[in-house]
Amino acid sequence: MGLIKYIMESDNRRALKKLEAIAAKIENLSDKYKAMTDDELKAVTPWLKDRLQNNYETLDDILPDAFAAMREACERVLGMRPFHVQLLGGIVLHQGRIAEMKTGEGKTLVAVLPSYLNALTGKGVHIVTVNDYLAKTQAEWMGKAFRFMGISVGVSISGMNSEQKRQAYAADVTYCTNNELGFDYLRDNMVIYAKDKVLRELNFGIVDEVDSILIDEARTPLIISGRSDKSSEMYVTVNKFVKYLKPEDIDLDEEKKTVHLTDSGVSKAERYFAVENLGDPQNDELYHYINNALRAHYI
Repeated sequence: MGLIKYIMESDNRRALKKLEAIAAKIENLSDKYKAMTDDELKAVTPWLKDRLQNNYETLDDILPDAFAAMREACERVLGMRPFHVQLLGGIVLHQGRIAEMKTGEGKTLVAVLPSYLNALTGKGVHIVTVNDYLAKTQAEWMGKAFRFMGISVGVSISGMNSEQKRQAYAADVTYCTNNELGFDYLRDNMVIYAKDKVLRELNFGIVDEVDSILIDEARTPLIISGRSDKSSEMYVTVNKFVKYLKPEDIDLDEEKKTVHLTDSGVSKAERYFAVENLGDPQNDELYHYINNALRAHYI
């Protein structure tokens, strides 16, 4: 059993070994960034952006410098320096994987490192939390370190208008809730003009409480719909028509709980709604409304 356990855990050990190698590079840069003045540290952001845009380097290439610089910024601005294990968690998140951390192990701080790195592309980063309170407080708290390094921060919560949402999502890093982000996505798919959308390109996201949001809460659908005045008016019109019917116009079976129009009732419906043939497929919706009204009145 010991051998089986060793073999099963070997993949995890190999993965950790690779992460440790990256974390070691970050640690080796600590003294370099600690020796910088505030202005020199702030100048790292445009330097890293230039490396991405003009030197054809990737995010993985600049990761050690980005993490080391942001780690130093967190210590100066927030009074918190990410530990070695938090560096590992940040690398895992950047790689698009899940980092399991217990309460109190600094998830909020860990998210800052990969968020800063991916924000350097200028394409935006979403940090998704479970409620408005967390989104707002984390944006205010962690936002100090981001702004120190020249990274803009926005927050999208319920109650904001479209223009406020648009500005929030235009920031380099946006804190938001899973429900609000979901509804904003749905609303963007309902607008007539592209200029009315609030979201921009979806680039990189970090989801807090990922097991809850993507498994438990995913079972509850987000539903949104536009107004349908025609539907409401039709209910009123059909209701009036059903009240106008006589007993001979309907065939009611209380035992089977069924009710439908007789031939005379169909003739009255065709005259009332000015249709040639109520049974025509194009009148299916009208027939559906009439049947619902009949059930409401008689069953």
